[in-house]
Amino acid sequence: MEEKAGKKRRVMLVDDEEDFLLLEKMNLEQTGKFEVKALSDAKGILYYLHGFKPDIILLDMLMPDVDGIEVCQMLNNDSLGKTIPIIIVSALHTQADQLRAYKMGVVDYIDKPMQIDELVAKIEKALQYK
Repeated sequence: MEEKAGKKRRVMLVDDEEDFLLLEKMNLEQTGKFEVKALSDAKGILYYLHGFKPDIILLDMLMPDVDGIEVCQMLNNDSLGKTIPIIIVSALHTQADQLRAYKMGVVDYIDKPMQIDELVAKIEKALQYK
């Protein structure tokens, strides 16, 4: 993955698990390839989306107030949101969840826990055509 004009790619990471959120933010930033905006609550995603303008969104499927499918619906109804690739990152899911996510336009699905190099590879693949 080549960085746009020497800039780091912007990643929005949305997960209600604080420990996971902080660890993955740190891991992604330590690669030197990414600038990460971490959100522990998906309800304000559209507000932060337009200010941060991410290249990709990493989204937890199961969150207490709004689940990943609902967030995908919000993003699909937003002029900027519908242009941003989404990767679901989830510890618990079913094939039905995965199918629903792909139908919403999600580009990939990764199980927690994952290795940082696996996550970076999936991000790079998703951004290849952006």
